[in-house]
Amino acid sequence: MRRIIQFIKEWTLPVSIATGSFLYLLFAFIPALDGAANFFAPILDAALPLFMFLVLYVTFCKVDFRKLIPVGWHLWIALSQVLMVAVVIGAILIFHITDDSLILLEALLVSIICPCASAAAVVTQKLGGNLEEMTTYTFLSNFLCALLIPFCFPLIESGAGISFWGAFIAILYKVCLVLVAPMFLAYITKHWHALCKFYQWVISVNSLSFYLWGCSLLIVSGTTVKNIVHAEVASSFLLLIAILALALCLIQFAIGRYIGHFFRSTINAGQALGQKNTAFAIWIAHTYLNPLSTVGPGCYILWQNIINSVEIWQHDHVIKRKNK
Repeated sequence: MRRIIQFIKEWTLPVSIATGSFLYLLFAFIPALDGAANFFAPILDAALPLFMFLVLYVTFCKVDFRKLIPVGWHLWIALSQVLMVAVVIGAILIFHITDDSLILLEALLVSIICPCASAAAVVTQKLGGNLEEMTTYTFLSNFLCALLIPFCFPLIESGAGISFWGAFIAILYKVCLVLVAPMFLAYITKHWHALCKFYQWVISVNSLSFYLWGCSLLIVSGTTVKNIVHAEVASSFLLLIAILALALCLIQFAIGRYIGHFFRSTINAGQALGQKNTAFAIWIAHTYLNPLSTVGPGCYILWQNIINSVEIWQHDHVIKRKNK
């Protein structure tokens, strides 16, 4: 039993992915479970934002708010993201790409243009990175995304009907729900004397935000498999999207880590550019682009969390060797 628990602790992310995927397939393809599936579906839909909120709340409780200031690598990571977005948009416009090729590029575009994942701070902390620098960039990345999307999407989807302020306000609203609300409550919890004991309990529970994130990843993985199963395209096309998403994931992590080594922030910069808010990406793709492009960020979330799992395992392995 101890070995099983230890295995789950070391490989929380892939275990969450595998469990979520298996449970969806189990309920989807066994007719006898249709009633249970219909019962749990709305509960899980409501649980996902709650888990994400709790992940950020617990993470922000450990943040020193006085250290939330921009640093050098923030600028270069943001410029890299803008450059990659410009390359994809330029390719679509210059070569007049349409049909399946357009879906492929849209799948890649949303995985580039979407902001840094809110949970990136959790992984960064797990890897020994700087939590405050990561949290600061998460905010900057979300506002950059809010500016890029209204400008870029109408260029490739003329029928999307996106007005600048409409899209800006809609995205900004989501940013506030995802980031500002848990940060505000965490600040109150940290500085209000009446909540002192509760605050001490929150920060004393080891890796609490990480395991909460694992629960949210379980739900997201099931949703991702659902999107893939119900995508009305050839399996070869889905496989191509998955391969391109893997290549993009590796490229973004690599570029981020390369930039970061100039600032002695390899972990932070790699997570900042490589780990994306794919749930947000799926939403904007479904809302503004071809719905099939949601498969791209759906696959990306699997790849980025496999990479995160390997990085966490390597980090923990090094720590164990030093402690021997």
